[in-house]
Amino acid sequence: MTQPTPLTIDAQPAPFTLDPAKTALVVIDMQRDFIEPGGFGESLGNDVSLLAEIVPTVVALLAFARRHQWLVVHTRESHAADLSDCPPAKRLRGAPNARIGDAGPMGRILIRGEPGNAIIEPLAPLAGELVIDKPGKGAFYATRLGEELAMRSVTHLVFAGVTTEVCVQTSMREANDRGYDSLLIEDATASYFPAFKQATLEMVRSQGGIVGWTAPLSSLTKLDETIPAWR
Repeated sequence: MTQPTPLTIDAQPAPFTLDPAKTALVVIDMQRDFIEPGGFGESLGNDVSLLAEIVPTVVALLAFARRHQWLVVHTRESHAADLSDCPPAKRLRGAPNARIGDAGPMGRILIRGEPGNAIIEPLAPLAGELVIDKPGKGAFYATRLGEELAMRSVTHLVFAGVTTEVCVQTSMREANDRGYDSLLIEDATASYFPAFKQATLEMVRSQGGIVGWTAPLSSLTKLDETIPAWR
């Protein structure tokens, strides 16, 4: 088997180099309730089209990762039906008529197995890809993600998903504290509040990459022109 060639990506604040054999793509919370019209996000008054706009980009990013045989991780913000993993401080902070566990337009809000908790169809996980149900905002808190990455000797993470300033940023900060080098794909992440997304991108890459790196998808996919897919 041919060893993958290290990839160097044109990123901010500096080029980002990764070992494809030790890289995972982490797609955060691309769930129906957050992205689709008629779901929980829209019921709160948010413009879900701002999140839906990134779906084609995330599809292309997923295709790149699968083509180059990266580990692919999908997360879902979700809770047990009895809410035993949802502290009152989290549940009671929501809108009075739209709290975690309440009946929503697509079933109980943020409850595992409910229709709205599913990942949207264009980004549905394939067999062998990891699906992490997380009870917090970060992908590492109270999940098996750290153990799964360690078993596969993963050292570099590429992030996409929603929302940029909440679950994506929290997961990147958790990854940074655990020693991972992380790249956020700028056009594969979104927020209901565009100014929050922009502020997060600037925070992530500030001070020499205090949290990680950022780059558009084109900086990654253009490498296909010079580096063949490995098997």
